[in-house]
Amino acid sequence: MQYRRFPKIQDLEVSALGMGLMRLPVVDGDNARIDEAAADAALLAAVDEGVNYLDTAYPYHGGASEKWLGAALERHGLRDRVLVVTKSPVWLVNEPGDFERLLSEQLARLRTDHVDFYLLHALGAERWDKVLKNRGLEFLEKARRDGRVRHVGFSFHDSLPVFKRIVDAWEGWEFCQVQYNYVDTAYQAGAEGIEYAAAREIGTVVMEPLRGGGLVNVPPGVRAIFAEYPKPRLPAEWALRFALERQEVGTVLSGMGSADQVRENAGVASAARANSMTRAELDLIGRAAAFFRERMPVPCTTCGYCMPCPHGVAIPDVFATYNTGYAFDKKADRAGWYKFAYQGQGKGGDACVKCGECLPKCPQGIPIPDKLAEAHGWLMS
Repeated sequence: MQYRRFPKIQDLEVSALGMGLMRLPVVDGDNARIDEAAADAALLAAVDEGVNYLDTAYPYHGGASEKWLGAALERHGLRDRVLVVTKSPVWLVNEPGDFERLLSEQLARLRTDHVDFYLLHALGAERWDKVLKNRGLEFLEKARRDGRVRHVGFSFHDSLPVFKRIVDAWEGWEFCQVQYNYVDTAYQAGAEGIEYAAAREIGTVVMEPLRGGGLVNVPPGVRAIFAEYPKPRLPAEWALRFALERQEVGTVLSGMGSADQVRENAGVASAARANSMTRAELDLIGRAAAFFRERMPVPCTTCGYCMPCPHGVAIPDVFATYNTGYAFDKKADRAGWYKFAYQGQGKGGDACVKCGECLPKCPQGIPIPDKLAEAHGWLMS
């Protein structure tokens, strides 16, 4: 396995491949019932391959992910061989004491007295305001000082300007976690956000390098592009190599649910090196990315210049959800997320009143109100 370091954590080696624990094998399709035997097999394979970064969170598998990980590490005597990573569910914080209460609950679930990496989960503008209001940074400082948390960071889901605001707000950040893959180089924080963090010595963890599996089971057109390369590679290898190409990236997370997936991805992470891809390889990946982007119905780069919407519409997120569902043939999956996270919260396309305030702000010249109505109609149908 290849190992890397975060700029502010030079004494600690992190495996280039991290194991995401959000998509573990389950029993009878019940997301809250983890198949412990199968999950244990994947975990043991990961440790055997040299993976030491294990990423879970409070809500994963309905809260079962943290509990399984703590029990599995105890069962197999692995706690001292791995880095336990989890996240504070900021959306459940209503007063300062909630941060402490939630961390205590997580430590109990994980059967440990400390977590190695602790993130504020899925920050955006609203959750960042909640962090500040409830003295979340003071909580992180205290938890790091008393040893319950070794290293602190945040995961992110919002526009690039919001990302920069959070990065610049505190010198205590040691790492951040962002979505990045060969299709989403300009999505949310994107490549510019990774570079912005690196300039401030903040390491990056990449999530969704395979875009939730969308870059694994690719259409025939993308397979034909990759087939031009003289050496056969699976689509997943192309995607992982792309994420690992950046020297600013400390580890790339993959939600591996079987020992075979672990071994396959570990082989890629062991061989790939930063700044090693040839121009020919990058050109093929660029063409594959263009194939997907050309099939997206809204030319939105999620720059966020249209925000904030005076009526609360999450414009870039609605378009990103629509584009993903359409281009990757994942309508049911994206529609469910849209209804839960946006339409159900009053932030969907149906909340647009066509005031037109966003129109002169869009660098792409998108007829935003019309496209919001189109996206909403498609996702709700």
